[in-house]
Amino acid sequence: MAVIIDGKELARKIRQNLKIECEELKSNGIKPKLAVIMVGDNPASKIYVKNKSKACTEVGVEYEEYLLNKDIKQNELLDLIEKLNKDKTINGILLQSPIPEQLDINEAFRTIDYNKDVDGFHPMNVGKLALGQDTFVSCTPYGVMKMFTEYNIDLCGKNVVILGRSNIVGKPLIQCCINNNATVTVCHSKTQNTKKITREADILIAAIGKAKFVTADMVKDNAVIIDVGINRDKEGNIVGDVDFENVKEKASYITPVPGGVGPMTIAMLINNVIKATKLQSNL
Repeated sequence: MAVIIDGKELARKIRQNLKIECEELKSNGIKPKLAVIMVGDNPASKIYVKNKSKACTEVGVEYEEYLLNKDIKQNELLDLIEKLNKDKTINGILLQSPIPEQLDINEAFRTIDYNKDVDGFHPMNVGKLALGQDTFVSCTPYGVMKMFTEYNIDLCGKNVVILGRSNIVGKPLIQCCINNNATVTVCHSKTQNTKKITREADILIAAIGKAKFVTADMVKDNAVIIDVGINRDKEGNIVGDVDFENVKEKASYITPVPGGVGPMTIAMLINNVIKATKLQSNL
């Protein structure tokens, strides 16, 4: 029976420590502030933004929200980003994805000042991560790495298999794991013999957005299972990419959904805002 990795509790501890850091900054006249841009009214995005706002308030980070009409033009979005880049009271800028199809999200990410890029999506920060340099790491992969540290799960020399190659999770996770001396294999929609590959994983990270895709027969005994997926099953329940109830019987460690990676993502966002604030204040 696997040890359940409690992301909710770990995120709470991280937020507590960040609150102390935030209070220290404020005592020196420095007020960390995050600006969040949301385009359109995607229901999932609304929930994420609400959770981010709540966590910022709890820690003491000031929070500013920009809700833009779904019909906004690209130049209007970029103008807002440039305005926030120049605003010295704003330490972090986050563009909530997805955004409407008429907009180029990659150009928008490139426009964000990389020193305020608390989501870690600017090419400069992506490149620095690939080079193993200190940078802003995308919040979900960063949260996963914090879990490994907290639970003393050593990646050195381990076979890590990542399901999914998205720019938000899969690709940054590849770099994070390689930077920790793991041997990394990535499976995606064109991979053949996925089950054979996952069975050889010491650590399996699922981030593909398919409910209960990872079944017990895909998992090696005593593997570490990290479930990044958030899906709804036929009954409308929130489930991950992993068949949790069956897989937990074989794994050594496993993250639940909800209560696993999700809370860590928001905790690491706030961590990045505090980091950005310190960098901009030369601390």
